Amino acid sequence: MIAASAPLPAEQPTPASISMGAEARQLFERDWVLMNWALKFHDSDRDILLEPGEAQAAADDFRKMADANSDGRVTPDEYRAARAFILARY
Repeated sequence: MIAASAPLPAEQPTPASISMGAEARQLFERDWVLMNWALKFHDSDRDILLEPGEAQAAADDFRKMADANSDGRVTPDEYRAARAFILARY
C-alpha cells in the first residue's frame, strides 16, 4: 500500500527543473513590469501566481525578446530595452 501511493520517479521534478523555475520566478518577482507581462501572457490558470513552468515559459519568451544580437545572453542594455518595450506596448 505504501509503495502504491508514492509518486513514481518520473513524476517528480528534477532538481535542475526546480532551480530553473525558481530562478525564472525570481526574475519576475524583482520587476513589476516583467511580472505583469508574465501574468498577462503566461499565467495559464489565471490564479495570479506564476508556477515554475509558467515562469520558465515567460523567461524563455522574455529572453527571445530581449536578446537583440542573438548571442544567448541578455546584457543590461538589452534588458532595459526589452523592459521599455514591454512597458510601452503592454
